[in-house]
Amino acid sequence: MLSLSATARHGRVELALAAAVVLCLCAAGVPVSPYPTYTVCHCYAAPLGCCAREAAAVPVSVPLRLASRCVLCVLVEPWRPKPHRRQAAAATAFPCSHRAFGGNQSEPVLPLLLCYAKGRRRALGGLGNKARMGIAEVALHTMPGAFTTHSPASILSLRAVARRRNRNTNSVPNARALQGLLRVPRLRSVRGLWCQRIDDLARVTEGNGTWVKDAMNNTGQVLGDVSVPVQAVGGNGGLNGSAAKPPPQRRKSSSVEDEAWELLQESMVYYCGSPVGTIAANDPNDSDPVNYDQVFIRDFIPSGIAFLLKGEYEIVRNFILHTLQLQSWEKTMDCHSPGQGLMPASFKVRTILLDGDEDATEEVLDPDFGEAAIGRVAPVDSGLWWIILLRAYGKCSGDLSLQERIDVQTGMKMILKLCLADGFDMFPTLLVTDGSCMIDRRMGIHGHPLEIQALFYSALLCAREMLTPEDGSADLIRALNNRLIALSFHIREYYWLDMQKLNEIYRYKTEEYSYDAVNKFNIYSDQISPWLVEWIPPKGGYFIGNLQPAHMDFRFFSLGNLWSIVSSLATTHQSHAILDLIESKWSDLVAEMPLKICYPALENQEWKIITGSDPKNTPWSYHNGGSWPTLLWQLTVACIKMNRPELAAKAIEVAERHIATDKWPEYYDTKRARFIGKQARLYQTWSIAGFLVAKLLIEKPDAARILWNDEDAEILNALSTNRKRGKKVLKKTYIV
Repeated sequence: MLSLSATARHGRVELALAAAVVLCLCAAGVPVSPYPTYTVCHCYAAPLGCCAREAAAVPVSVPLRLASRCVLCVLVEPWRPKPHRRQAAAATAFPCSHRAFGGNQSEPVLPLLLCYAKGRRRALGGLGNKARMGIAEVALHTMPGAFTTHSPASILSLRAVARRRNRNTNSVPNARALQGLLRVPRLRSVRGLWCQRIDDLARVTEGNGTWVKDAMNNTGQVLGDVSVPVQAVGGNGGLNGSAAKPPPQRRKSSSVEDEAWELLQESMVYYCGSPVGTIAANDPNDSDPVNYDQVFIRDFIPSGIAFLLKGEYEIVRNFILHTLQLQSWEKTMDCHSPGQGLMPASFKVRTILLDGDEDATEEVLDPDFGEAAIGRVAPVDSGLWWIILLRAYGKCSGDLSLQERIDVQTGMKMILKLCLADGFDMFPTLLVTDGSCMIDRRMGIHGHPLEIQALFYSALLCAREMLTPEDGSADLIRALNNRLIALSFHIREYYWLDMQKLNEIYRYKTEEYSYDAVNKFNIYSDQISPWLVEWIPPKGGYFIGNLQPAHMDFRFFSLGNLWSIVSSLATTHQSHAILDLIESKWSDLVAEMPLKICYPALENQEWKIITGSDPKNTPWSYHNGGSWPTLLWQLTVACIKMNRPELAAKAIEVAERHIATDKWPEYYDTKRARFIGKQARLYQTWSIAGFLVAKLLIEKPDAARILWNDEDAEILNALSTNRKRGKKVLKKTYIV
């Protein structure tokens, strides 16, 4: 390690000359070992040959004689973190082609994205005097093969440090040590943390422009860096504040759709100047947002799909990578930690003071794995939605390098292993507690709720499609295939309900003890509610909400049924039957605002016992029969998949009548969805995004293919073979 020390008399450090020093060292013939690191303390940075917003560019062309693929990586290590915190590092890499560095070939001007953060001062020894100073480390890595094989998950920063100081001078102490190597222009001051990207290719020396453009286009394939727009980051609205931009003045739009896009843009959350998600709700008049100012995994899904359909891939990529980083954080509640692979329910970008230095602040991601949630329930659906969004990103953007990264593959496997872990359950369905999905309060869905099973099936199919073939994945893929077959059979056979099946249940015999019992779950016909007998249509059917021993939850849950269509968990016949039921029961499930989250509502004594007299889940409100506009996008995908887009268009027309004038509420109350929910948040982001996705997909139906799963021929063949063979009967049984 070569260390150049400088005296920090003023504590005002510009974006330093770190990259320039490395280039000049290479030009001067300093040998480059496989992983050398040059530490340059308190120096300037004017990215060479590039557009530094605060200074004039210094065009430099340096011939580099390297024999293999090269990645230039800028790392910032402000201080040594505590054990429970991630190492602070901001990194960006640009690939330098093998052609560009071989022999006496071209002399490229390296484009840089330099993300600089002033760190905590500490003493370092070097060529100069010891001093208390900030540190910027520049690593020039020379390695064969693809960089992803060396890329740790921690390479993306989970923390960006910004020190804000008032200084009137701008000097480079001990700059004599650099004399003869290069001349440094005087830069204006930089406050806090800001990220600079080279976007001005006009300044690049002619003859190298093509190489630079190629390098910039390929940045996503190397290290999966989170690209950063050119802007200054000066905090996130105060201490412990959200990183969402303060909402600007609302201006009248030419249409509901235009207004929705403006609102979605305003809800974006930034971390180190880069968009990483959207907050749950962005009501400027809400003085107590509780946790609605956080980025929820499930809430971001329609936002992410909307951005993908618009061709804005950066925010989705950033979201996937940052939530992946949070996956490996330590999660403990009352001295107990859940299994590895759990994704957070939400996260928030906070700006907090550093310990022992009142002038310094840091920007951190603060995840919630359920420790702070109402009921303290872990979010089972977060990891499943993450896998579904990862596949959608690859299909829509064409960038498969993200899902092929080692850290992304590892994160996906951790989620799968957590879901496929052996337990006491005899069923292939996932066993979860109440409140572990979109219905995140007590609503009697503990056990094996349909929503979780549909997402689980979809995530398994998506993961199987994205897992890279390798020796370590063989057992996982085998277990995944076995689970897909068993889960598909179980849901299609035991969860399905139509008039014919209801009549069979009505005639069930009970207390059957045998291997060939018809009433396998010992369901009593008295469980059939009077409302169901009158409600179920002669044409149509649906999957029931839950199934356990001696219990069938006959309520209709919209998300679980719609995603069963999208994921092909339902057969073609069953998928059409579900849509037939929605069409025939339009006045109950859609009425004046799509779509009922469940039907019917729990009332009277049943409401008191099952919900615990929850004042938010009163009958026909919130999760208890409320109408949620965000479900519009799932309905649209399901209708397009089954070639029935006119049904979705009809629902969109209903929503478009007054959702904008109602200020985009979270949900609606009453049986016909006539009132805005009594505790509904306004300008709810996933209501906005759900509407936008539905509109975009109706205009371009083929785009819905990024979300649905085609029926798997292998699973279909296994199911048909299983039905033909039937149950094996033993010649003679023994009781031991």
